[in-house]
Amino acid sequence: MSWLVLLVSGVLEAVWAVALGRSDGFSRLGPTTVFGVALLLSMGGLAYAMRELPTGTAYAVWVGVGASLTVAFGWFAGGDPVRPAQVLLVLGLVGCIVGLKLTH
Repeated sequence: MSWLVLLVSGVLEAVWAVALGRSDGFSRLGPTTVFGVALLLSMGGLAYAMRELPTGTAYAVWVGVGASLTVAFGWFAGGDPVRPAQVLLVLGLVGCIVGLKLTH
């Protein structure tokens, strides 16, 4: 269960990161609210997962999932250019996340 909660928390990290970017310095209510709720849920899930998973593993997976999804969101919805080197690097990051799970 901790791994599932950790993955959902990583997804929520990407949600709050995107919402933060769209909040325009916390001046837009909608994105600011999404940021706050997603941040609380993401941190709460990370804390829950850390009750059973090692801190380093849990944190690395949380950050990796959030970072990978945030970059992918930028490519597919944010208009960021997709560069082959970046795709390879994100795939490497995902591979490292899977490796952490498999070696736990």
